[in-house]
Formats: sequence, C-alpha cells, structure tokens
Amino acid sequence: MNDEALAQRYETVREYFRRVDRGDPSISDISTDDIEIYFPKFGFGHGKDAIAELARRLDLEYLEHDIDGLDIMTSGDRVIVEGREWGTTRDGHTWPDGEISRGLFCNVFTFRGHLISKIHIYTDPDFTSSHQAKIQQLHRG
Repeated sequence: MNDEALAQRYETVREYFRRVDRGDPSISDISTDDIEIYFPKFGFGHGKDAIAELARRLDLEYLEHDIDGLDIMTSGDRVIVEGREWGTTRDGHTWPDGEISRGLFCNVFTFRGHLISKIHIYTDPDFTSSHQAKIQQLHRG
C-alpha cells in the first residue's frame, strides 16, 4: 500500500472518531453497506443499521475520544488503534474514574478500498465501574 492510501485510511479512522463523538449518523458514509461491528456484550452486528443500534444500546449522553493521542498501527488491510475516551451515560455517570476505569480502548478497523468494512471494538463495556461484583473479583487495590 502506498503512503497516500495509508494516510487516507488513517484520516478515515480519525474521522470515524470525530463522527462518533458528535453522534453523527453520517458515519455510515465511510463504511461499506455490509459492515461488521463487534462490541463486548453487544456481540456482532452487520450492516449500517448495526452501528446505530449499538449507539442506541450504549445510551451515552456524551462521548469524546483523544483523537490527537491515538496510537495508530497498520497490518495489511487492518488499522489498529489504541486510545483513551471519556464520557457520561444518560443517567449521569461519568468515566473514567481514574482508579478502576481508565477509558482505554483498542479498535481494529478492516478496510475494503477506502471504506471501513469491519470495526471490532475492544473496551470494558462497564465504562462507569458499576459491576461491583466483577470489580471485587478482579481488582487488587
């Protein structure tokens, strides 16, 4: 892949995060019609409607990604992104708490040409550390 095509994919990834943060439904304009999306506890979704359904189920009031601080890597048709995010749920809980939740995530984007054909999102779906039984089981602190 040439440098120009790689730069375009990196910019598409950054644009994905900008649109997610704005709640912009035009996110589907930068993805294939048959996009596959994965998110923990949501599982797999297929098609552009799956993106909107995941957003609806997450029920977030506010979400922001540290776009300037993204660590972006490439492997073939995949763009791997590590980063930080923070936000507020519709019921008023914020994250990260800086103790248990750190707002860290990793997304793996697969491209078909210049469009995103898969997004696999790896993050703790318990953004606000509300799952106390699991925290007690896993956290040493």
